[in-house]
Amino acid sequence: MRRTAAWVAGIAAAAGLAAGAWLTRPVPPPPMQTPFPAAPAVAPTYDVRPGSALTAFTLPDLDGMPVRFPEHFKGRPVLINVWASWCAPCIEEMPELARLAAAHADDGPRVVGIALDTPEAVQDFLGNVPVYYPIVIDTPGPDDASVKLGNTQGLLPYSVLLDAQGRFVKHKLGPFKAGEIEAWATSGAP
Repeated sequence: MRRTAAWVAGIAAAAGLAAGAWLTRPVPPPPMQTPFPAAPAVAPTYDVRPGSALTAFTLPDLDGMPVRFPEHFKGRPVLINVWASWCAPCIEEMPELARLAAAHADDGPRVVGIALDTPEAVQDFLGNVPVYYPIVIDTPGPDDASVKLGNTQGLLPYSVLLDAQGRFVKHKLGPFKAGEIEAWATSGAP
């Protein structure tokens, strides 16, 4: 029996030495991992000072037809209002924008809305709250239309007034107060 116990003790000691050697072995470094993808390019900056020309961009209208800014609206001043169906202040000012558009259907500033939303949400919203001025759609993001129009804070609503040649006149972050839109849209735009 003593012989068996010695034999088991010897095997246990050998196993312990092997385990110790294995646990203290040098570990090779993990294989090189693919580096993170390059950071996205910084969104371009846009010159939106009064008198500067709007950088051209194209967005689809409600029927999916392309509308090119500012060319589509040249010849008359244009008030561009950026909104979304989930934005309560945007919705509150839409009747005033619609009145301005109706009052100047033949002359004066035109009104166009840019919805930062999904086409489905915009169609559903306009089914309940119809407006009769042009609406185009854009996907919210770091280089969406509101950014191209100078909205550096990403808040809505955001409005811009362009002159008849497509140059910036002024911009407004936040909703219009009651009765403010007419004077804002007709002042400073030849």
